[in-house]
Amino acid sequence: MDKWAFGLTMTIVGVGGTFLTLWVLSLVIDLLKKLFPLKDEKAE
Repeated sequence: MDKWAFGLTMTIVGVGGTFLTLWVLSLVIDLLKKLFPLKDEKAE
């Protein structure tokens, strides 16, 4: 494997890992929103 093929492979793996991490993070955020919904505070 030459330098260019290795560099391209690492770039694809890095971008894929970044998008996978962002997707998992968005799932966790959605789960937390369902577990702890916002309550309207209208006590004035």
